Amino acid sequence: MGALIQPAIAWSDVFSFENYGELLVLMRNPLIAAIALGIVGGLIGTFVMQRDMAFAVHGISELSFAGAALALLLGGSIVMGSLAGAIVAALIIGLLGARARDRNSIVGVLMPFGLGLGILFLSLYEGRSANRFSLLTGQIVAVSDTDMWWLVGISAVVFIGLILVWNPLRFDSTDPQSAEARGIPVQGLSLVFMLLLGAIVAAAVHIIGALLVMALLVTPAASAMRVAHGPLSVPLLSALFGLVSAAGGILLAIAGTLPVSPYITTISFVIYIVCRLIAWRRGRAVHTHAK
Repeated sequence: MGALIQPAIAWSDVFSFENYGELLVLMRNPLIAAIALGIVGGLIGTFVMQRDMAFAVHGISELSFAGAALALLLGGSIVMGSLAGAIVAALIIGLLGARARDRNSIVGVLMPFGLGLGILFLSLYEGRSANRFSLLTGQIVAVSDTDMWWLVGISAVVFIGLILVWNPLRFDSTDPQSAEARGIPVQGLSLVFMLLLGAIVAAAVHIIGALLVMALLVTPAASAMRVAHGPLSVPLLSALFGLVSAAGGILLAIAGTLPVSPYITTISFVIYIVCRLIAWRRGRAVHTHAK
């Protein structure tokens, strides 16, 4: 008999809970930032889904990635760089993409441009390769006290902004024609929403990476809409799903050797599958009862 083939990867390569308590204390900053991001990302995600702007999230993240990469190259603040890139993208989409068709074409142009710029800046960067990789897939150990307060502050500003425009934004998101007829400044409201979205995308890029931001800004809301329908139940459930995904991903990543993003995206996806199954069972039960 030939020798047994050893697996390429062992369970201990993915999870190791040795000294977990000590590591948890050290990871306080990313955990706090992820909790704030998960809650606010889940809330704003409901409007992203209602306004059919999931594609725009990805477009903003690419320019946010370019801004973060430029900041890394120049030795500046990565949080500020990603925020600047995201705000520029949000302004471009908000000002030029009033209609869905225009918006999608603009996003389609911005995505490769932002990704190309980001790759250019990273190729010129001569520092640690881990810093480059983290901009695409997220980072867990590089959240300093200053970064943590910036990320929490951005999340707080977005949260307050959402509360201030919640009712007119919900009206405009569900029935834009009636909202405009009622005198709601839909264009200005749309621009405000894009700026709030750009800010939270920038924060998400810092935690989960540019490639996977939709796991926190789209998937929780998509999951909530499968099992809830009320004007308050959907955003609250979406915020809960975002919180569980972000915080759960950080807690698992502390014990793992992989980047944080696979853990967050897996939790978020599992929640979505469970919600789809619940919705399917409900629909089947209603159909059976109707017979």
